[in-house]
Amino acid sequence: MSIAANIETIRQNLPASVKLVAVSKQASVAQMREAYAVGIRDFGESRIQDTQTKQQELTDLPDLCWHLIGHLQGNKVRKALELFDWIHSVDSLRLLQQIDRVATELDISPNICLQVKILPDPDKYGWTIPELFTDLPAINQCQQLNIVGLMAIPPLGLTSIQTTQLFEQARDLCHQINQQPASSLQLSELSMGMSGDYLPAIAAGATMIRPGSIIFRDA
Repeated sequence: MSIAANIETIRQNLPASVKLVAVSKQASVAQMREAYAVGIRDFGESRIQDTQTKQQELTDLPDLCWHLIGHLQGNKVRKALELFDWIHSVDSLRLLQQIDRVATELDISPNICLQVKILPDPDKYGWTIPELFTDLPAINQCQQLNIVGLMAIPPLGLTSIQTTQLFEQARDLCHQINQQPASSLQLSELSMGMSGDYLPAIAAGATMIRPGSIIFRDA
């Protein structure tokens, strides 16, 4: 199937309220242009250098929106803020505070999602739920950032029911944070759902899905 056909298949199940972020970290610039031709404007990348190269080759497409979905190292925060409109993968208070300091220096307010580990997972970064609630007062102090939501990635090996339950827990966690009287956060975004699980993510309340291989495969 073509990239256009793959995207159309996803859109058939995509409510208007859900943003499709095409994860292009394994895609070529030519493939990204194919996706752009059928309306994709949001692209997800995980590596600073790759993104920089792609942006240089896509300067004729000024309306692209770039999303960082991979782990961000502290020494690359400044460059990430120069390249990306969204950072989905802010996975610790220390990193968040560093982003806040650099964003203040640059006088920008990037869109931020806090990466959470709903279930234990040694292969993923992110706050556990207790850690997130403990850090809420300090998170609230990061005034330069537009902290808009949570990012959740299920561990490998879950059943479909377990995956759905995890997404529902992430949704409920958003509501719980918004109801905290001492918190100024109002989280409206849920970044969750990739190629293999975007449908249960949408059903559970995702506002952004991040499919990649299902778009660019066989293309």
